[in-house]
Amino acid sequence: MSQPRTILADPAWRPSPRAKLLWTMQAAVGWMIPIAAVLAWAFFDDGHRGWQLVALVAALILGGFSIAVVPWWRYAVHRWEVTDEAVYTRVGWLTQESRVAPISRVQTVDTERGPIERLLGLATVTVTTASSAGAVRIEALDLPVAEQTVTRLTEIAALHRGDAT
Repeated sequence: MSQPRTILADPAWRPSPRAKLLWTMQAAVGWMIPIAAVLAWAFFDDGHRGWQLVALVAALILGGFSIAVVPWWRYAVHRWEVTDEAVYTRVGWLTQESRVAPISRVQTVDTERGPIERLLGLATVTVTTASSAGAVRIEALDLPVAEQTVTRLTEIAALHRGDAT
């Protein structure tokens, strides 16, 4: 007789609603370089106006999509949860990834805040585990939520006396 199979529910929590603004601002900054490159090309080379126009229109369309649509799509997908047994995340927009990191495998818990995250009062919690898949990142949390999550993970991990290897 086999044991009943446990079905993992989706992680319960979303990132901060300001995550959409964070991801929008990050995309906008990222698209400044290719658009500036096309404009520089047009400024220094007047012999390829047709191709320059095609490149500019393509950059504007792709950039507009990644600025206006992708952040909302990512927000609809991103979830996270910390339980006494594991850290759960689901991330992505086109390709989605779900991760489960058992608490017994947690090695370090870090908080990261880039310039735009600081401006918006957000933080990313990184949970490093003994896994070849790499760290589990919980992005775009309100700073107090991130701090509470780090504290909770530290307390839970201290109760599990495993070697995290």
